[in-house]
Amino acid sequence: MKKLWWMAGIAMTAAFMALPVLAQQDTAKKTPKPAPSLSQGALEQWNDIGRKLVAIAEDLPEDKYSYKPNPESRTFVSQLIHAATAMYYFTDGAAGKKARYGDDPKDVPKTKMEVVTYVKKCIEDGAAVIKAKGDKGLMETVQNPYSGNYDRILDLAYGLIEHSGEHYGQLVVYYRANGLVPPESRPKK
Repeated sequence: MKKLWWMAGIAMTAAFMALPVLAQQDTAKKTPKPAPSLSQGALEQWNDIGRKLVAIAEDLPEDKYSYKPNPESRTFVSQLIHAATAMYYFTDGAAGKKARYGDDPKDVPKTKMEVVTYVKKCIEDGAAVIKAKGDKGLMETVQNPYSGNYDRILDLAYGLIEHSGEHYGQLVVYYRANGLVPPESRPKK
């Protein structure tokens, strides 16, 4: 029996001695990445909200595109087109131009496929501007096409990212009102 206790003691000592090594290995795997540059951070955020808008546009059945919670509200597709089109306040503003579209353009895509293609294009155009400007270019100031004030291009980008996030939230409510679960809220596989 003494031999059994002695062996158990050795095994426990070995296990406790291995813990710091295992902890160091685990810590080494979790070394944090450095912070992204200004343009990398903006691009990640731009593409993330863009990914969510595209996913929700692709996923909602086309027969639900005309849904609106009450007569005064925009339809689902109108909300989506508004969010995508507003991205040109950044894209065109960064070029020092007036935004090419108003809040609710009249000539809009009609089919689900056209809408998805349009949303993707708006997102790609904004991402291209962020990449082209880089860190230095995003710090340049331009006249904000919406407010008329002078802002850094980076601030225009984040303003439109935030705006798109607000409309994405409204689109999620439209989804839920139709008894559907938005793609972002589904369990991950």
